[in-house]
Amino acid sequence: MIRINAIIDQLLSYWPQADIDLIQKAYIFSAKVHEGQVRLSGEAYLSHPLEVAWLLTQMKLDQVTVAAGLLHDTIEDTLATTKIIEEKFGPEILHIVNGVTKISAIHFQSQEERQAENIRKMILAMSDDIRVILVKLADRLHNMRTLGFQSPEKQISIAQETLDIYAPISARLGMHRIETELEDLCLYYLEPSAYQTIKDGVARKREERERYIREVKALLQNKMEMVHLPCRLEGRPKHFYSIYKKMINQNLDISQLYDLIAFRVIVKELAECYEALGHIHSLWKPIPGKFNDYINLPKTNQYQSLHTKVIGPFGERIEIQIRTEEMHRVAEEGIASHWQYKEGQPLDETDAKKFKWVRQLLDSQKVQDPREFLESVRIDLFPDEVYVFTPQGQVKMLPKGATPIDFAYAVHTEVGHHCSGARVNKKMVPLRTFLQHGDVVEIITSAGHLPSKDWLKIVKTSKAKNRIRQWLKIEERKRSIDIGKDLLEKELRKNQLSVSQQMKSDSLLRIAQELSFQKVDDLLAGIGFGKISIRQVVHRMLPKEAIEEKNEEESLTFPSRRQPPRERGGVLIRGVQDVMTRFAKCCTPLPGDEVVGFITRGRGITVHARFCPQVVAEDQERMIEVQWDTSDKTKTLYPVKIEVWSNDKTGMLAEVSAAITSAESNILKANAMTTPDKKAFYQFIIEVSDTLHLQTVMNNLKKIKGIINVIRSFEKNV
Repeated sequence: MIRINAIIDQLLSYWPQADIDLIQKAYIFSAKVHEGQVRLSGEAYLSHPLEVAWLLTQMKLDQVTVAAGLLHDTIEDTLATTKIIEEKFGPEILHIVNGVTKISAIHFQSQEERQAENIRKMILAMSDDIRVILVKLADRLHNMRTLGFQSPEKQISIAQETLDIYAPISARLGMHRIETELEDLCLYYLEPSAYQTIKDGVARKREERERYIREVKALLQNKMEMVHLPCRLEGRPKHFYSIYKKMINQNLDISQLYDLIAFRVIVKELAECYEALGHIHSLWKPIPGKFNDYINLPKTNQYQSLHTKVIGPFGERIEIQIRTEEMHRVAEEGIASHWQYKEGQPLDETDAKKFKWVRQLLDSQKVQDPREFLESVRIDLFPDEVYVFTPQGQVKMLPKGATPIDFAYAVHTEVGHHCSGARVNKKMVPLRTFLQHGDVVEIITSAGHLPSKDWLKIVKTSKAKNRIRQWLKIEERKRSIDIGKDLLEKELRKNQLSVSQQMKSDSLLRIAQELSFQKVDDLLAGIGFGKISIRQVVHRMLPKEAIEEKNEEESLTFPSRRQPPRERGGVLIRGVQDVMTRFAKCCTPLPGDEVVGFITRGRGITVHARFCPQVVAEDQERMIEVQWDTSDKTKTLYPVKIEVWSNDKTGMLAEVSAAITSAESNILKANAMTTPDKKAFYQFIIEVSDTLHLQTVMNNLKKIKGIINVIRSFEKNV
């Protein structure tokens, strides 16, 4: 177990003026409140906060963070309260401990909506004070090191959560040392056989590899000494998880992988990086297309290095990274290397800009749909960047697969909204073109050109997706307001009410508020979307005498015997709630069909199957994205028409009916006829739960001897 003296010595080694009394006080308090608690390993629980604090000193973090590391579990696992922590250690330490406690309460293996909310909380904690996530990463790393004492089920659950969330965050923060250890530990628990294969493969060639490293380093050292370029050389095997990914991606055995060793040339000055690169390329032949300049074009986490691959002295590929000592420190420690060791001061403005992606993630929180939010987070946590240029030479960093539309939104939201075309390297290209490293992109704008719903299918960045969705929602609202206004005016005329007078009067605002709308436009949008009946609104405008007369007329009307249509839920409308929906009779969509919504005037959303010919004929501007609600576990049944052809024989109708009912489907309606050529033709309206259920029914029918064909029908009389 790490001793408190070792933690203090390590802290003083990089920060001689540190307040040791604060660390001692935090240690004594933690020991007192954790007294009697033990970990699954049998060790005293205090060993865990000590290990976390030790890891934080390895990152060379400030005294406040180290003290918070000693206290990080006190609120969650002991009787200590936030009030006591604040009284004894101040609001700054309490803030970090509270943030870690909230993140620790998050369980990512959950419903998508809950997962989205949990990640929102974590991002807020990160953006508010990055030290919160640094303490949490140290906590997770030590827990992963001792994961063997957990049950097999928990080992897999925690390792998967770490691989999905914490390893990518440490990578995004540039903390290479923590990232690689977390990934290797996750591989050990998630893919034990692959881990052992790699371990054995690396171990078998250990002597050969060490000899190879010595020989390559000697050749590099001799070259640098010849040209009088002082440097420090490193050579080490790549970590297991990166080897595993290469094996999977390239479908190779470990014996077939040759570039398992990375060499580093570490120099003093930036200019010496490029000088060293030239000498290396004069020593060994570079491999075309395998050079990356991350110095002039740093990664999002501010990683900087020159990367090159060469054909080495023994005909094998060698990866060489060239960087300064400062770049090396940032590459290993990431955001922690930028922390100022001054009490009460966070990252300065320059360093904060380097990690502005954490703040940018907050934009994603404005997205209400949890699936859209999670998509934005995944894009931001798993970037694979390309660097492209404006015609003026400004660099824009975009994820791999980004298009000119992504570039346009990266320049400015209005440029994105009015993007009508693009030139890449002075050539006109389609807007769905994938951008490549070094492309020069010029966006052509047009005032009359506006975003299309189809853009959502081709853009890659979360910023572009969010801006397009926001614009579409605004436009959908404008259209629904126009539709609502049109319907209201028609209904007012029908009831002999003055349109201009009613639209200008305060009564419309009063009615809107009575119906739980804040403004008149909200009411009109509700009418247009079908959230509220137009009659509910006009009824409140009519004089009392007219209402009584109308009620009297309706009471004399003979009631209709027609049964109201059965309510059928099951669809979600992206970005909209509580909208009246109905299913189109022309195509009778079923769960499993791709569907699309059509905004009808005053009747909400009509859901069509995407293949429905009626969809093509409709006004595309009134289309809206919908999808089946997979979370709805109720056994809803849907009517669908099928047509059956068979040879005409006695008892065939009975066999067909029996086959339908044996597939647990109810027959609502049936028609049968015989054709002149002695064939039978049947039309059925049956109830099924989804397309798979329908396919089961149709397969049952096709097994009957004498059946010629069975198809699903789309006529408009279901």
